[in-house]
Parts: sequence; structure tokens; C-alpha cells
Amino acid sequence: MSNKTILVITDGIGHNDSNNYNAFKNANTPTYDYLFENVPYSLIHTYGNFVGLPNGQMGNS
Repeated sequence: MSNKTILVITDGIGHNDSNNYNAFKNANTPTYDYLFENVPYSLIHTYGNFVGLPNGQMGNS
């Protein structure tokens, strides 16, 4: 088997381009920085109608 895939699910890390009040974006995260720059990834919606909740309601774990 020459091609391998790793599925990484990170619970509790929200994606936000703003630096304001964004601990993850302001933290030292060399591994995630490398992955986001060099590896294909996708982001998903985990709230509201996207997951069967009322519009605007936050999801949970």
C-alpha cells in the first residue's frame, strides 16, 4: 500500500481568520501551521441547520 491517508478530527478548535480573542491562531502551533500550509484539508460547519439544530444554535461534542 503506497498511498496512506490520515483522518485528523480536532474537537473544539474553531476556524476564524481574526486574531482578536483567538487563542488557537495566536498560539505557537508549528505542526498545525505545517499541515495547513502543505496538506489538503477541509473545514466543516458544526452548528445550526448544518447539523440539524435551529439556525444559529451552536453544536456541541
